[in-house]
Amino acid sequence: MAETALGDTCTDGFEWPSPPERIPDWAFEEASHWKGLDDLDLLAKAEEACGRSVEIVTLPLPISIWGLHVARGQRARIYLNSLLPEIWKRFAAFHEIYHLVHHTRGEAFWSGTATPMTSFEYQADMFAWAAVFDEWTEGVSW
Repeated sequence: MAETALGDTCTDGFEWPSPPERIPDWAFEEASHWKGLDDLDLLAKAEEACGRSVEIVTLPLPISIWGLHVARGQRARIYLNSLLPEIWKRFAAFHEIYHLVHHTRGEAFWSGTATPMTSFEYQADMFAWAAVFDEWTEGVSW
């Protein structure tokens, strides 16, 4: 994968976002319990937090999809785009974990509320930024 500055578009079509100007305190507080976990501990914490058996699957997805999750009964699966650099896979994993833990009713339910879906995506993004911010600023394997 071609190296590029964050916020740029890579030759493979991905657009790398720049961090927000401000990450809310609530996001840093919540993410403090998740930061620095290796893949196994992250999975265990996700299972504990959402009360489901969680599996993370990495596979090639269209560039417009960094990750998604599917939950049914007591099982959940997070799909991550294998074409992403490691730092962005972690970002996508944290984003989807936030949805699993906090937006448990599914898109059909939440889209029927008065809260816009962009609000839920914003929350998941802020949590993900707070969780990976130290890794991102250190330039860890991206």
